[in-house]
Amino acid sequence: MLKDILKARVYEVAKRTPLELAPSLSHELGHRIHLKREDLQPIFSFKIRGAYNRIAALSPAERERGVICASAGNHGQGVALSAQRLGIPAWVVMPTTTPDIKVQAVARFGAKIVLAGDHYSQAYERSLQLVETTGATMIHPFDDPLVIAGQGTIGKEILEDLPEVDAIFVPVGGGGLLAGIAAYVKALNPTVKIYGVEPKDSDAMARSVEAGNRLTLPDVGIFADGVAVRQVGAHTFTLSQQLVDGYIRVTTDEICSAIHDIYRETRTLLEPAGALSWAGAKKHLAESQQKGLNVVTVNSGANMNFQRLQFVAERAMTGAGLECLYAVRLAERPGSLKALCSDILGGRSITEFNYRKSDPDDAFILLGIAAEKPSDHAGFTAKLRDKGYFFADLTDNDLAKEHVRHMVGGRAKHVSTEELYSFVFPERPGALASFLSAISDGWNISLFHYRSHGADYGRVLIAFEVENSERTQFEQHLGAIGYPFKRETDNPAYQLLL
Repeated sequence: MLKDILKARVYEVAKRTPLELAPSLSHELGHRIHLKREDLQPIFSFKIRGAYNRIAALSPAERERGVICASAGNHGQGVALSAQRLGIPAWVVMPTTTPDIKVQAVARFGAKIVLAGDHYSQAYERSLQLVETTGATMIHPFDDPLVIAGQGTIGKEILEDLPEVDAIFVPVGGGGLLAGIAAYVKALNPTVKIYGVEPKDSDAMARSVEAGNRLTLPDVGIFADGVAVRQVGAHTFTLSQQLVDGYIRVTTDEICSAIHDIYRETRTLLEPAGALSWAGAKKHLAESQQKGLNVVTVNSGANMNFQRLQFVAERAMTGAGLECLYAVRLAERPGSLKALCSDILGGRSITEFNYRKSDPDDAFILLGIAAEKPSDHAGFTAKLRDKGYFFADLTDNDLAKEHVRHMVGGRAKHVSTEELYSFVFPERPGALASFLSAISDGWNISLFHYRSHGADYGRVLIAFEVENSERTQFEQHLGAIGYPFKRETDNPAYQLLL
């Protein structure tokens, strides 16, 4: 692999990107943090390296027949631009749910776009069909030695620019970037620590390494769509299993906090997958006893959908430990709110205050409190407990953050058989109407909340009037219609606030 990386053809189209010291992040963590700026590539992503190296190696006959790939974004741009530069026909198969900004980005490089399926796996199946009918060469996004070698040139640049590097944190989807960097760096300096970073809900590589064989996840998280892979590559798994020192899993909130951190440092907005390595480095280094290390994180991409920014901003504060959310029961009497503020807040700002009277004597509120530092969370919780308030800590409760804080109203007192479920469905024109048509089959809806996050998938919260004796039949119906769902009836955010 080392020889393949050394002779990789990438610089005919890709840039040698800078390795920049991040002064503010370095000061905060007590380490020298360096950012590998792959967000500055022509397609705003590292994917151009591997795609070009693979396509440049095609024979004259293969070039004449063209290339095909399946992609929801960055890889498709890399293939399209590489094919354009080399004068090769290209087809890019994209899910029908792909945002227009990504479709247009591929189209401007002259590739023929085929929209097929609701997600990457279905688009990939369609691309295989096109390979059969066109004779074009499939360009895999990660599980190809030449693609891996192209990504490995990042490792080469890191060692050349920072020979004294101690640790490199790499985002992981299918594993091409991780395998390429690890293969080069470990060959030249095996003492450098290499860490893979994955979302907690898309951790196919970490789970596979732990199991000793490639696993296929039943489903994956959708926020960091650039690394939402159900199964890692065979080549990438073997290399990662041999060379990577460890894996770090991070939450959506931690990724949002990392996006905010990088924006403060560089005034650049990374996509969720692009900020993944910093999210993992921040988490790992905060828990480590070491100081003064030379650390590199890879800003792997900046193809952020503008519509996602509101969601990112909302979740960045909780991800940084700077917002605490509670459901608090408040007695219905004069001065109770004033007492809560003086007892708990101590001059801190309120970020959220949603009030709903639940009965003549009490009301529940969703209370958001701004923290100056993450350790304030424990202090607020202790004060609520010491002052005798009945409360639930919802700081890590996704239902509260995704739905409840944006809702008004309260529990329907006349509905005694309500069951609450959250759903995920692919976003496209008419998707919500199709979803409602599929689920409305004999059970009344008593609560409904949908909010766009600017992502490829929509999230819905629905309550149904379902008798206990019908619940098994009802959930069989939900399973049959094919939309992923989760029962939320016992979630404290629902029990206390809705």
